[in-house]
Amino acid sequence: MSQEKLFSEFSAVSTEAWEELINKDLKGADYNRKLVWHTIEGFDVLPYYRAENLQNLDYLNTLPNEFPYTRGVRKAYNQWQIVQEINVTQPEEANRIATDALAKGATVVAFNAKDINSIESINKLLCNIDLEKYGVQFSHAPDYPALAGWITQHVETKGYDKAKITGGINFDPVMSYLKNGKFFRSQNEDMQQTVQLVQLTQAMTQFKTFNINGLIMHNAGATIVQELGYALAVGREYLTFLTENGLAIDIAASKMSMTLSVGSNYFMEIAKLRAVRLLWATLVEAYQPNCPCAGKLHINSVASSWNKTLYDPYVNMLRSTTEGMAAAIGGADSIALKPFDLAYKTDNDFSCRISRNVQVILKEESYFDKVADPAAGSYYIENLTDSLVEHAWKLFQNVENEGGMIAAINKGTVKADIEKSCQQRDMDIATRKYILLGTNQYPNLTETMLDKIETEENNDSQNLKSYRGAYAFEAVRVATERYAQQHDRPKVFLLKIGNLAMRQARAGFVTNFFGCAGYEIIETSGYNTVEEGVKDALDAKAAIIAVCSSDEEYATLGMAVAQQIKAINPNMIVIIAGNPVESMEALKVVGVTDFIHVKTNVLDTLRTYNAKLLK
Repeated sequence: MSQEKLFSEFSAVSTEAWEELINKDLKGADYNRKLVWHTIEGFDVLPYYRAENLQNLDYLNTLPNEFPYTRGVRKAYNQWQIVQEINVTQPEEANRIATDALAKGATVVAFNAKDINSIESINKLLCNIDLEKYGVQFSHAPDYPALAGWITQHVETKGYDKAKITGGINFDPVMSYLKNGKFFRSQNEDMQQTVQLVQLTQAMTQFKTFNINGLIMHNAGATIVQELGYALAVGREYLTFLTENGLAIDIAASKMSMTLSVGSNYFMEIAKLRAVRLLWATLVEAYQPNCPCAGKLHINSVASSWNKTLYDPYVNMLRSTTEGMAAAIGGADSIALKPFDLAYKTDNDFSCRISRNVQVILKEESYFDKVADPAAGSYYIENLTDSLVEHAWKLFQNVENEGGMIAAINKGTVKADIEKSCQQRDMDIATRKYILLGTNQYPNLTETMLDKIETEENNDSQNLKSYRGAYAFEAVRVATERYAQQHDRPKVFLLKIGNLAMRQARAGFVTNFFGCAGYEIIETSGYNTVEEGVKDALDAKAAIIAVCSSDEEYATLGMAVAQQIKAINPNMIVIIAGNPVESMEALKVVGVTDFIHVKTNVLDTLRTYNAKLLK
C-alpha cells in the first residue's frame, strides 16, 4: 500500500498566512470579539487549531490504557455499560422494572435503596438478577454499612464469584454535606464509614463502595471546571482519610468511582472525561501506589437534568442523544440517559425504553463501542482537554490551600463560587446567549403543557439547590396557560410596514420573543400605509401592537403609527421591534412603550408583561 500523504501536491500554509487572510476578511472588526469564544469555564477557545498547538501535550505519546489514562482504560474497544435508573423504592416493583430493563438492553440497574432495610428486602430486589453478568448500583440508603453487609451476604448465598461483581454504592458524605449543609450522621462517623465500607466489600474487587458525585454540582449550575476541580478535591479528602487509617492507596483508590454530568456542549463534554482521567491519575500518583494502574478512574456519566425542558419535550431526546455520544466518545465506563419527559412526569416504560435505545443504537448501529478514544489527535479536542486540566487543577490547588474540600465548604466558598456561575448561566439563558430550543427560542406556539404536568418539582436540598435552567422561562409560560383557562391569551399584533426584508425579520423576532410566554401572535401580510395598519391593529383587540420595520424607518413610520394609535387608545401598549438609537427618545415621547431587540433580557421583559396583562 502506498504511504504517500494525501494532498502532498499542495504547499503548506503557515499560521501567519491564515491570520493575515482572516484579518483581511474581518475588515477591521475586533478579532477577539468576533472569533474567540470566551467560555464560562474561564478560558478562551480559538477559532481554529493546528498541529503546532499540540507540541506541549506530553500525554499524546501514550496509548489507551497507559498512564495517565487520558486516552481511557480500554485498549482495543470502547465498551461501556448501559445504565437504567430505577426510582421506584418498593423492592418487588423495582425488581420487576429492573429485570425487564436488563432483558431489553440495559447492563446495569441503579436502585434507589431508600426502602432497603433487611437481607430479605435485598433478596427481593435482586431476585433473578445474575450479578456475575449485570452490574448494580445503590443510592439513598438509610444505612450504607448495613446495605454493604446485605449485598455481601446475598452474593455469598448465591455462590457468585466476588471478583465478578460490578457496580457500586453511591456513598458520598462530603458531597452530601455540600448539597444539604450537613453530613448523613456526622463528619467523623461518615468518614469512618468509608473505611468500613471498603473493608466489608474488599473481596468484591470491582465493586465500588463510594462515589464522588459531581453531578450534584452540575445540576446546581456549576461549570465543567468547577465540577472537575471540586470533585477532585472531594476525592483527595477520601484518599487521605483512608490511607491515614491504614488502607493501602492501591485498595483505597480502587474502591472509588466518580459520577459526572454530560451536557449538550458536545466537544467540551468529550474533553471533560478525558481530562478527569488525567487529573485523577495525577492525584493518585502523589500517594505513591505500588502500581500506576491504581490511578484508573471508573467514570459514571449521567445525562444533565439542568438542560432538560418542559416545553417541546421531544427535543430532550436529541439532547440525550448528543450527551450519550459525547460520553461514549469521551470513554465513560457507564452511561445513564434521562427520560425525555422528566420535567413533568415520572418515567414510564416508553420514556425509559427510549433512553436505553439511544445507547443501544450508538453501539449496534453507529459502532461507537468499537474504537478506543476516537477523539485522539483532534487539535480542537486535545486543546480543550488540556485547558480543562489546567484550570481544574488550579481550582483544586486553591481548595487545597484553603485546607481541603470540607474546610472550603465550611467557609462557604464552594457554594458561593457555584452560585456565581449559576447566575451567569441564568443570565445567558435570559438573554438567549444560551439557547434552549423550544423554550427561550423558537417555541411551538400552539403547544400547551399545563394539562400534562403530573409531578411538581421538589428541591429538598438545604444548601446547594439543583434546578433546571429552563424553569424560569417555563414558569412564565405556565402562568399564561393558567390565565388562558379563564380568559383569552394575550394577543400580539404584528404591524409590518416599510422595508420588506426588515419587517419580515422583525416580525419573526417578535413571534419568537412573545411566543416564549405563550402569547397569541396575530400574523399579517404587511401594510402599505400607516392608516391601514393602525385600523387593523386596533380592530384586532390585541394587548400589544408590535411595529415591525427597519431602524431607519422608525423615525417616520414608527412615529406615525404610535401617534395615531395613542390618539385613539392612550393605554395601548406599542412596542418597536428593533433598536433605533437615534430616534428612540422621540419615539418614547409619542408613546412607544418598549423596544425589543437582540440585547434585550427576554426573561425579565416577559415577566414584566405577564405582570401587566395577566390580571
